[in-house]
Amino acid sequence: INSAGSLAMADNHPEKDAFLVTRLRGAGAIILAKTNLSEWANFRSTRSSSGWSSRGGQTKNPYVLDRNPCGSSSGTATAIAASLGTIGVGTETDGSIICPAAVAGLVGLKPTPGLVSRNGIIPISISQDTAGPMGRTVSDVAILLNVLAGMDENDPEGHASAGNVPVDYRSFLKPDALKGKRFGLLRQAMGYHPDVDAVTERAVASLKAAGAEVIEIKIDTYDKWSSDEFEILLYEFKDGLNHYLKTATTANKSLESLIAWNKAHADKAMPYFGQELFEQAQAKGPLTDPAYIKAKNDARRLAGKDGLLLTLDAKNLDALIAPSMSPAWPTDHVLGDHFIGSGYGIAAVAGTPSITVPAGDSQGLPVGIVFMGRAYSEPELLGYAFAFEQISPARKAPEYKPGITR
Repeated sequence: INSAGSLAMADNHPEKDAFLVTRLRGAGAIILAKTNLSEWANFRSTRSSSGWSSRGGQTKNPYVLDRNPCGSSSGTATAIAASLGTIGVGTETDGSIICPAAVAGLVGLKPTPGLVSRNGIIPISISQDTAGPMGRTVSDVAILLNVLAGMDENDPEGHASAGNVPVDYRSFLKPDALKGKRFGLLRQAMGYHPDVDAVTERAVASLKAAGAEVIEIKIDTYDKWSSDEFEILLYEFKDGLNHYLKTATTANKSLESLIAWNKAHADKAMPYFGQELFEQAQAKGPLTDPAYIKAKNDARRLAGKDGLLLTLDAKNLDALIAPSMSPAWPTDHVLGDHFIGSGYGIAAVAGTPSITVPAGDSQGLPVGIVFMGRAYSEPELLGYAFAFEQISPARKAPEYKPGITR
């Protein structure tokens, strides 16, 4: 069943595997299960609780059970952290691999869109969507990326990956990969939690001890893309989902139909939060609308050309670094998620890769740092993360504590 966690899609039985699943089976992978997704990848309501879906209920954080697993790839991160599986595949539009991996003490890599085929995945945004590997070590993530990465001509961005997939990502996992490299510390993504700042400062010290140079940078366009990104997601969600549903086996063949189904089954489908984002997306026009075209161009420019990429080039940097995410917050079905800060968004909107690796903790809750680079720099990012993992091992197994106690 390919349901996006929704009871409205519980009758959707794809006739064939997604492109990446075919690659996994071809490589001999044993697929244990599909895990619980934050319903509609957290794109149904402004008050959604990450890790909750009407089909699967609430996923818990294995480190502290009353804490949230983040999302939208909540079940995958929790399952790997809890050693229910060795590796897993998450999907991300903006944070849905990096965030759950970070709060579950995992390594998670968000690839350049198109490096891993999106074919068969229920979409949010053709501009930003990607699937990517998650694991307990950088080596595990590199092994999985070897299988996932590959050109799919039926993916609109698939052709761009030609020539950008190495024979073996593991060949970049070298202990001295940090030596002589130059990183920009994105302090604009800090300052929201003292423990996160302390973990990040220790990570910077470790990078310098390994022979890297770290300078502080400021991006003038930082976070100015947010409103444009939101417009893009609303437009592309409606367009992409309607195209997906036309050939799906579900009875609901449009976003409009899904909205009506949710209203008719609100007691089961919407017990905690509504579908404001669905309704906002439904009100949007086609992808030929000037408002959409302007938002798409502006967001990519502000985050990419005039943001991350400009900074990398102007400062002669190999990558940007930042704290991945705050420690996990208490799960709240009344108010929804409590995001207080993260560092991954600029790469998501710029369409460039990022990787989170464990770096420390806050009262037993994992905290990670994220490396962000240019398009198709996955080999280099894996190398940096691996070298950091070797000199600063931070992952601890979860203890399934019921709550935070002193």
